[in-house]
Amino acid sequence: MNSKTSSIRDIVFFLVFAAAVLTMPLWLAPIGAGYPDLLQKFAIYGLFATGFNLLFGLTGYLSFGHAAFLGVGSYTAVWTFKLLGMNPIPAVIAAIVASGIFALAIGYVSLRRSGIYFSILTLAFAQMCYNLAYSVLTPITNGETGLRVLETDPRIFDSTTRAEGPLISSIFGYDMTGYSGFYFCAVLLIIGFFIAQRIFRSPFGTMLRAVKSNQNRMTYTGLNPRPYTLAAFVISGMYAGLAGALLCITDPLAGAERMQWTASGEVVLMTILGGAGTLLGPILGAGLIKYFENIFSAFNDQTLHSIFGFLPDFIETPVVAITSLFVGEGWHLTLGVLFMLIVIFLPGGIMEGLARIGRLFKRLGGSAKKSETAPAE
Repeated sequence: MNSKTSSIRDIVFFLVFAAAVLTMPLWLAPIGAGYPDLLQKFAIYGLFATGFNLLFGLTGYLSFGHAAFLGVGSYTAVWTFKLLGMNPIPAVIAAIVASGIFALAIGYVSLRRSGIYFSILTLAFAQMCYNLAYSVLTPITNGETGLRVLETDPRIFDSTTRAEGPLISSIFGYDMTGYSGFYFCAVLLIIGFFIAQRIFRSPFGTMLRAVKSNQNRMTYTGLNPRPYTLAAFVISGMYAGLAGALLCITDPLAGAERMQWTASGEVVLMTILGGAGTLLGPILGAGLIKYFENIFSAFNDQTLHSIFGFLPDFIETPVVAITSLFVGEGWHLTLGVLFMLIVIFLPGGIMEGLARIGRLFKRLGGSAKKSETAPAE
């Protein structure tokens, strides 16, 4: 009965999540986040963080090299466009396969170590990939200029040309830009979330939690944790490759900057801010970071002067000077302060905060109910 109730709860939770994702343009519009480009980032980086959470949240293995798989997925998608055509489906499949193979090779070496040594190994691999893409593999990656689709490319199954403008991926006559691109990404996010939910609830997910809980004790029982951690690493890398492909499907350009360590650090922040080890937390963390990036990076000195224009000049100038450190190009400082506050006061991330609020309301409701049922003196 408990398992049946849990299954029904999971189904309801998934349906509510799917409905919330598909209606994002409606309920995010009041806060200025309902336009397509930002919604696409929410879906893509939510998928990226969900995959990373399968590794870090379940096994406790902290990878600083997941940006390598993001870049591999991006380059694979663009090459698929160049060789086969602008249909996004083959690009998605090829990116998932290529990033999975790449993750298998890196994971096989990196997972020989654990803890900080594993993290350093993955960081080293990611930086090697970045440098290779930036300089050594220029014929394949086009170096610092970036790889894009050209009219002169073979595109075997798509020989049509556009009279003007860049080549854009399309499916069933819909260009993967604007809201069409968002809904394509949103559907894949829903599918990725469903797979992650099944992994969390499966015996495989239980084994991954056992690795995180006490790997040495698991080894003493005769179970080898490496196949489980390697499988989690590969699945996580495939999620990252899919996210990289979606970045190129909505904007057919792949650059080496997606492999930098800062991109790997960003997905770590997303997962921790939202709540590592939870299903919904990484997606909330990804949305929060991308929303703040969009809002705070758009502020400049002129905007700040218009906001604080009501202050006297001798106060306005220092206030604008201090505030400008936290917005515009310095918005990462705001992100750092936010991350510090959440780590200090909410170690479990946003999901822990929501859980505390839920317990508070439950406690208040219970005390109110007791006061109503208590007999009068």
